[in-house]
Amino acid sequence: MNTVTITRADETRWQAVADERIVGHGDLSHRPDGRLFLSIDVWRDDAFDPLAAAVLAARPGDVLHTLVGEEDHDLTARWERAGFTVSRREGQYLVPTRTETTRPAEGVTILPAGTADEPQLRALDREIRAQVEAAVGWHTMPAELRPCPPGDTLVDPSLYAVAVVDGRYAGLARVVSRRGAARIGLLAVREEHRRRGAGQALLGHALDTLGRAGIAAARAEIDRANTAATALFERFGARRTGCLAELVRRPH
Repeated sequence: MNTVTITRADETRWQAVADERIVGHGDLSHRPDGRLFLSIDVWRDDAFDPLAAAVLAARPGDVLHTLVGEEDHDLTARWERAGFTVSRREGQYLVPTRTETTRPAEGVTILPAGTADEPQLRALDREIRAQVEAAVGWHTMPAELRPCPPGDTLVDPSLYAVAVVDGRYAGLARVVSRRGAARIGLLAVREEHRRRGAGQALLGHALDTLGRAGIAAARAEIDRANTAATALFERFGARRTGCLAELVRRPH
């Protein structure tokens, strides 16, 4: 078997070549939340290590992330040989939608997507992000949409439903649906308004809205350490379909 050689195709792509054939490639990509992810696909096992080494040598100062199926122990071991360690685990869920209207808890009102006051919505978003960052870190949330314009964390306010508790904006949910598929990308409640039924009301509203639109189920990703969020989604019949491990390599 001929030796694998590595060539750099461009700034973000490397190729592994053997017998004048491409046997693997490595790609770098910035996620919308700013994290830099590395993916490596190979058709010969001995191409993985040299590809990883070439990318790491070219980007020694970068924090690099990758995602691996939790059950893929062989692939995880390859990444660990390259200096990556598991930083978090994220469950992938499928949640059935509903066609009935859920009555919120007393004192909780839901503003459907596109109806919230935009300045109050933006202030709520900033406060929730600050609370999450101070507690468990925003990196534990699913990958976010890129802020646009710079410094603004809401790309499209029309996607957000809001929970109002005793007259104050308390929580928000972002749902994106396209071509019969839907994803619950974010559901969060201000710390001082938790355990009041706001999160349950937001999720129920989202699932009711999707069900009436003819969508049978929605996807969601939940950090495995977030037991409260997991319990909430499971109360609505969420079924885990898989689990990803996020691995990180930091500069030495």
